[in-house]
Order: sequence, then structure tokens, then C-alpha cells
Amino acid sequence: MQFHGKIAIVSGAAQGIGAAVARALAQRGAIVAGFDIRGVRKEEVALGLAVDVADSQAVDNAVDKVEAELGPVGILVNVAGILHATPALRMTDAQWDQTFNVNAGGVFRLSRAVATRMVARRSGAIVTVASNASSVPRQQMAAYAASKAASTQFTRCLGLELAEFGIRCNVVSPGSTDTEMQRQLWTNPDSERQVIAGSPASYRVGIPLGRIASAADIADAVCFLASDSARHITMHDLRVDGGATL
Repeated sequence: MQFHGKIAIVSGAAQGIGAAVARALAQRGAIVAGFDIRGVRKEEVALGLAVDVADSQAVDNAVDKVEAELGPVGILVNVAGILHATPALRMTDAQWDQTFNVNAGGVFRLSRAVATRMVARRSGAIVTVASNASSVPRQQMAAYAASKAASTQFTRCLGLELAEFGIRCNVVSPGSTDTEMQRQLWTNPDSERQVIAGSPASYRVGIPLGRIASAADIADAVCFLASDSARHITMHDLRVDGGATL
């Protein structure tokens, strides 16, 4: 019960990694508020809210509601994200803008809203779930990779600015993880094996540990960085990808 009584916000909590993070925090004693544009089922969290992280006013209102109903937020986990798997030259302005508004802008808006309150209390932990694609070029993922790189560097810069207030800001960068987002990239029954093996034709290495991550693998890493076990770790980017970043 390492998070006993602590208030946590998790964005993108309706499914995938976000849902796994919310569940893992709750199992460890946290009181979790889940944000998602589709809403979050009440039985999964203490407070579930339909929040568009691309909307600053909606984010501010939601954080106000959490603090009023649950208490001061001590942990924020930014997970909400979208992917348009499109070649760069065929990507539309709308796809590019939406990707950045959610993947990078959402991290900025939610971190700003929560960290402003944390500063006054001089404590807190922020973890952003980014991607190993933030530093490894990938075909048909230019907007996604660029937005995740932006969210990674924003979180690390935020950690530098907030260190004097005792607030730690870290990043978890997953590789291929068994989620709905991952499965939308799979085109045949052999896709999982192909991801593990790699693809020289698309300049993609495989996964040395020989398996796809589960959402729980990512959630465990998030919980570590959010916990007092990582009390002297900030501005760190933890890769959870089975060694795929070579």
C-alpha cells in the first residue's frame, strides 16, 4: 500500500496503459481520478470524468473538481494519446494538429494545472507515458514520434523547473505494448511475431527479450517512478521496451 491515501490523476484511463496504471495505483492504495475523453467507469476509479485534454478550460475544471471532491493531488500520470499511422507526406493538417494537441498539448495542460497546485504544497510526482519512438525514427509515425518527443522534453524541462519545490517529473517510454493502439497497426495474424522479430525492410529492429509488453509492465514502471522508492530520481526517461531501443 505504498500510495495509501494519496490522490492520483491518470489521463487516458478508459483503456490500455491508462487503465492499467489507474488499476495499479488503486491496488497500491491510491485514490484515483481517471480522465478520458470517453469517460471512465465509476467502478474502475474513485472519480471518473470525461475530459478532453486538448481543452484547457476542461482540464482546469476537472482538476478543480478532483481537488474539491477527493483532496490535494499528489500524483499525476499523463497517458492520454492518439496515433495516426500515416506517411508524413500524406498527413493532413488536422491529423498533425490533433496529434500534437493531445499527445504534447495534453501533457502540457494537465501538468500545468496540477503542478501549479503542487508547488504551493512543495511535493508531488508527475509521470508522462511517452514512447521509445520519441528517439527512434519510425515509418508512418512522424507526427506521433514528434509529439512524444515534445512531451518527453517538456516533462524533463518541467522537472528541472520544479525540482526546487520537491516535485519530481519523469518519463516512461514503452515500446510495442499489447493495447488497442498497438493492435490497430497489426494487419495479419502473424503481426505480433513480426514485431518481435523486427523488419529490415522498414528499418525496424526486433525485441531482444522476445515478447510484447503488457500494459501491466508499463504500469509497474510508472508506479515505481511515482513512488518514494524513486525519491531521488527526476528528469529520467525509463525505456520499457524489451531492449528494442538499441
